[in-house]
Amino acid sequence: MATPRSPFLLLGLALVALTAPALLRADGGGEEARKTYIFRVDHGAKPSVFPTHAHWYASAAFASAAPGAAPLQPLHVYGTVFHGFSASMPASRAEELRRHPAVLAAFEDRVRPLHTTRSPQFMGLRARLGLWSLADYGSDVIVGVLDTGVWPERRSLSDRNLPPVPARWRGGCDAGPGFPASSCNRKLVGARFFSQGHGAHFGAAAVASNGSVEFMSPRDADGHGSHTATTAAGSVAYDASMEGYASGVAKGVAPKARVAAYKVCWKGAGCMDSDILAGFDRAVADGVDVISVSIGGGSGVTAPFYLDPIAIGAYGAVSRGVFVATSAGNEGPTSMSVTNLAPWLATVGAGTIDRNFPAEIVLGDGRRLSGVSLYSGKPLANSSLPLYYPGRTGGLSASLCMENSIDPSLVKGKIVVCDRGSSPRVAKGMVVKEAGGAAMVLTNGEANGEGLVGDAHVLPACAVGEKEGDAVKAYAANASNPTATISFGGTVVGVKPAPVVASFSARGPNGLVPEILKPDFIAPGVNILAAWTGATGPTGLEGDTRRTEFNILSGTSMACPHASGAAALLMSAHPGWSPAAIRSALMTTAIVTDNRGGPVGDEAEPGRGATPFDYGAGHITMGKALDPGLVYDAGEDDYVAFMCSIGYEPNAIEVVTHKPVTCPAAAATSRANGGSPSAPTSTTRPSPWCSAAATSPGR
Repeated sequence: MATPRSPFLLLGLALVALTAPALLRADGGGEEARKTYIFRVDHGAKPSVFPTHAHWYASAAFASAAPGAAPLQPLHVYGTVFHGFSASMPASRAEELRRHPAVLAAFEDRVRPLHTTRSPQFMGLRARLGLWSLADYGSDVIVGVLDTGVWPERRSLSDRNLPPVPARWRGGCDAGPGFPASSCNRKLVGARFFSQGHGAHFGAAAVASNGSVEFMSPRDADGHGSHTATTAAGSVAYDASMEGYASGVAKGVAPKARVAAYKVCWKGAGCMDSDILAGFDRAVADGVDVISVSIGGGSGVTAPFYLDPIAIGAYGAVSRGVFVATSAGNEGPTSMSVTNLAPWLATVGAGTIDRNFPAEIVLGDGRRLSGVSLYSGKPLANSSLPLYYPGRTGGLSASLCMENSIDPSLVKGKIVVCDRGSSPRVAKGMVVKEAGGAAMVLTNGEANGEGLVGDAHVLPACAVGEKEGDAVKAYAANASNPTATISFGGTVVGVKPAPVVASFSARGPNGLVPEILKPDFIAPGVNILAAWTGATGPTGLEGDTRRTEFNILSGTSMACPHASGAAALLMSAHPGWSPAAIRSALMTTAIVTDNRGGPVGDEAEPGRGATPFDYGAGHITMGKALDPGLVYDAGEDDYVAFMCSIGYEPNAIEVVTHKPVTCPAAAATSRANGGSPSAPTSTTRPSPWCSAAATSPGR
């Protein structure tokens, strides 16, 4: 095939020029630094003499495009949602391979961050009624979860009373340390792990280099993967709680759906694009029906779709009928912070549910300030303790309670006030505890506003919003002998208003294609209870020796699997629906009112109504999604027309679609309609496009 044309090649070369390390080929014999690259290859160019693409990529014939170069040693070979390979090499060789006549594109591997006893009921699901009953709780659907793996022994992954695994399933169970092949069952039908990109980037010994526990197997050392998998499709588990909080019957949104875990993320190291793409490739080949991806870029990442492995992998999945849900990101309430922007993705923001875990700070002057906490240890021994804010004299690091920033002689036996930011919330509590502090008040700043999430702190602690935080610090600064105490209120259900858009939930408008509304919708993502790993405590800190079967977490990572589980139910009830139809059913039936009947609010600014840039189409609710009445469909032709309409050239689009395309001479002018507007279909299918300009006023 001809060498890539036009600005696409120039963009690829510019990317190498900007990111390639300085060459080390000095006369002294130094070696050039290596990085990992992902190569998109024209699979039709393979000479017939090679039995597989893997043989071709590793052959001297493929390497001959770079004279004198040794054959490649691919890390991953992709052949389902993407055609090509990833490999570690010097930047100069990557640049040479870009000119290979069969290479359509190449981009550097990147690290990406990881972005329930009541939440299914809050979404409108009821036992033995409606969608749960009609979909048989999703029993015939397989949900693939790309995350940190799974802890298979949890009750939420029990296969009790489940029928046999669907005969169409082609997946397997990768054995490894701490994970025998027998770990899989009729619930956990598959488990695989992908470490090649991680190892090439961080080094082969990096898995446990930070001293933490990790497993070179699908076993989850982090907890994030177990939590998301069981949120989407956890089995029924009675008497569930996180050390007494959120007690009840825990179950996933699709409690009879099957789980296939694809470990592409590693504790403390994030997730490499090359491993994520391998996870997509394998999951689709294995036969999953839904893919849940609580992973994304940083705030407002706007890489073109043809340079975004999540967008590319998801397109390959969606084109084969697999529904893909992704998290919107946790960089809210900043405008244009939403990530995972491709229109074929369901991009999910986070909202609150009607459950809370209140705590209260009582100041020495009698004022009572409300906050939240999941602390479950012994209460404070004294009714009143000295209150101290280290930021008043210790500078920024002390105000943030960073490691080694607090003088033990100043905080011993006191309630210490810490500002939120720069380090994990729970880590600040560990710093205070190790310095001899008795308790902690965690205060929001302007960036977090009044948004609060519960944490299972290692010492008595309460998180408060910006206004209460300012009041606490003012009192600590001005009172001659400031004192306080903290009380904990357990679990409260029936909170109003709910839902409210979580302050951390990433917001639109879409920074890549403003006409396409992102996020698509919001789902429960605040204080969600689901299964947890046995390798670490509920805070995830090395010094936390507690072990819990369940944990309560917040983030768009928690919202995403709610949408994945909802899609599994709809797919079970309507096997003929396309991924776009399912997404539209969720969008067209989403609600924009709370449980008081008023407009959905914004946690970042109490009293202000949220907008579609905050919640997309609204908060998903399952009561009407089964029979939405009016939905819109989209397929590959629509997505290709859309990419043509935003100016992508055919060879760039081919990187995403895996097949040659031809754009019309005059691309359609309506980008919001994908260049191919069509009438909605009654009771058949859903809208992939939603124009922000048409549905919401500017802020």
